[in-house]
Amino acid sequence: MSPMTSPQGTFAELARGAGQWLLGWWRTIHLAALLSVLALSPSSYGADSRRAMARHLYLGTAQSLLWFTLLSMLISIVVIRIVLVTAVSYGLSQYALEMVVRVLVLELIPLAAALFAALRCTIPLGAEVAELRSGDGWDALATRGVDPLRREVLPRVVAGSFCALMLAAVSCVVTLVVAYLSVYGFTGAGFDAYTHTVGRVFAPAVALIFLLKILLLSLTVALMPIASVLDAVPRRRPNTSAELQGLVRMFLIIVLIEAASLVGNYY
Repeated sequence: MSPMTSPQGTFAELARGAGQWLLGWWRTIHLAALLSVLALSPSSYGADSRRAMARHLYLGTAQSLLWFTLLSMLISIVVIRIVLVTAVSYGLSQYALEMVVRVLVLELIPLAAALFAALRCTIPLGAEVAELRSGDGWDALATRGVDPLRREVLPRVVAGSFCALMLAAVSCVVTLVVAYLSVYGFTGAGFDAYTHTVGRVFAPAVALIFLLKILLLSLTVALMPIASVLDAVPRRRPNTSAELQGLVRMFLIIVLIEAASLVGNYY
């Protein structure tokens, strides 16, 4: 039996892989802490940094907000109609509105907003950082005494997080409006009953979990694609394995956030 196929060799290989996996997560956590410190530092918001951040905030959000809002509104209309018709047919119409709010606003819209922001904003921003590192721009900034993390990475992370937050907030409001119009129509007669139902769903604990969920999802989709390319060795061509590893990590964290949210809301 060769050393590579022996139990000792297999165990050593597994231990080496686990060590590299933990080291990658540690570097990601360290980068997140470093970017958090930079985001809270007043020196990160000089004139040039403010212009760069404003540009990324606008480009990252403006290109996605309208399309995602329209898409979420269409999906909400279809889902709300299906839920209402099904609830009436089973004699459960009094629970239909609460079910719509819980399924769409609490669960589906924040998750869809985070994934849409990742596809349209944060993953392309990560590709920009990878291209900057593979070229001479990263070293050129360092040579001039400019911190690349502060100048290039921080605005993109903030823009990606803001995009996910804005998509979730606007789409949740639109979904609540669509739900009201679908149930009560263009009248204010049902406003008191509607706000009472929504308030019953968003109990203090549920509202806190909902806000934390949106915040954590936005930070995850903003940080992980960029952290994966910063963790990789700079190359003259894109490092596909690093990008895929970053996507796997991002989806893993999203699943954990969703699982924790479900446990907190329903158990």
